[in-house]
Amino acid sequence: MASFKPLRSALLALVLGASALLAHATPSDTENRLIDTLIQHVSAMRSMIFLRNGSEYNAADAAKHMQAKYDYFKKELVTAEDFIDRCASRSEMTGQAYKVKLTGGVVRDANEFLNGELRALRQGAKKAPGG
Repeated sequence: MASFKPLRSALLALVLGASALLAHATPSDTENRLIDTLIQHVSAMRSMIFLRNGSEYNAADAAKHMQAKYDYFKKELVTAEDFIDRCASRSEMTGQAYKVKLTGGVVRDANEFLNGELRALRQGAKKAPGG
């Protein structure tokens, strides 16, 4: 059993080190730019209504809310997907999922919708020169 002690100590150090890094995680420059682009993209969706805690918000107000939550939770996020999950798809206060009402009255889950928009942004970035 004594032969496992150094391995166990190394594993514990690795786990504690990773936990410390994640505790102070922030998105990389690339992910930060992607999140900013997604927020701006939402802001430009003039015909969309965001449904949050029983109230309707236009795209500009929804984007401001997302930005405020991002600024608050930024140190706890690593990816744009983390941003969507933590800041753009559910209420921290009530736990209720956000919804989006699209043109024609179709209502979709904000998490699903925004992850689709994010995938499109990522694909566009891959196709762009230097991406």
